[in-house]
Amino acid sequence: MGVTTYEHEDVSSIPPHRLFKSLVLDSDNLIPKVLPQAIKSCETLEGDGGPGTVKLLTFGEGSQYKHAKHRIDEIDEKNYVFKYTVLEGDAFGDQLESISNVVKIEAGPDGGSICKTVSTYHTKGDHHIAEDKIKEGKEKAKAIFKAIEAHLHAHPHEYN
Repeated sequence: MGVTTYEHEDVSSIPPHRLFKSLVLDSDNLIPKVLPQAIKSCETLEGDGGPGTVKLLTFGEGSQYKHAKHRIDEIDEKNYVFKYTVLEGDAFGDQLESISNVVKIEAGPDGGSICKTVSTYHTKGDHHIAEDKIKEGKEKAKAIFKAIEAHLHAHPHEYN
């Protein structure tokens, strides 16, 4: 099995507690609402929403893929840390085993946030993840981040 890791940061003017509540704790409801072309729905298959919970994401009409299944590994509301693993999906093909993600939201400048993400791709056999596929994933994640951020700016009383 091969391993490829990448990191990226997004800076936001939204405070960490609002960003964490919306981006992590209520993402199942908020993302389909603000970006239905990306994520159509999120269904809990097993668990109570905490660690060990498995969810099925159904992608929207604008996606070339249909679904992905992920497991929540850790939710640390005090330190704004969220760990989850994408277990399967039609984007995996015969190359990917899983993708582990760690999202940490920290205090940023002027009361805002810095959202740091580390994604680790676990490949089957000796497959290597092409740089353009990683870039594509980063761009999709950034689009979701920016859509949530815009929603929070437009609705300043939500997720306080």
